[in-house]
Amino acid sequence: MKLNHAGLVDLLRKAYSAEKAAAFAYQGHAGAVKKPEEKKAIHQIEIDEWNHRRDVLLIMQKYNVPISKYYEFRFHVIGKIISGSCYVIGWFMPFYFAGRLESGNVCEYFRMMHMFHSLGIKEHDKVLYEMGIKEKEHEVYFLEQIKTNKMLPFFERLFSWGNKKGFNDIDLDKKYSVDESDIYCK
Repeated sequence: MKLNHAGLVDLLRKAYSAEKAAAFAYQGHAGAVKKPEEKKAIHQIEIDEWNHRRDVLLIMQKYNVPISKYYEFRFHVIGKIISGSCYVIGWFMPFYFAGRLESGNVCEYFRMMHMFHSLGIKEHDKVLYEMGIKEKEHEVYFLEQIKTNKMLPFFERLFSWGNKKGFNDIDLDKKYSVDESDIYCK
């Protein structure tokens, strides 16, 4: 079956490649932190990103969606640059920007679900829901690490993410089920 939805096809292709960039970034982030528990947590997040990439690829293959060479190159370079920068920009900024990025990524998977629903396809709901929720867990982890840092209020005003601002409407303490998750990210 071919997907007759240009926006969904592009979002799948972009998500597939962006997961590689995120995984590369977390390699540098984990390498740059000193605390063993931070290294372990960030490495697990890297593994989650590789798993998301695999899961997105499986969906793409089902609909014969080709991998974008452009996105692969672009996000490869971005991921490597971010990975290297983690060693020179200090402790706070990698945590901040990882959390901000994850906050936006949450809705990408719910938007995919909405787009699939517009085509009458619900078979990917569970995996897309799980990936969206996992991205939210990542966001929460990164915010927890910096939530009392004195730089956070300034960065929150400047970049619109932090204790009071985010890019999704997911509350992990009051999650909707997969079947009710159409309400997310409208």
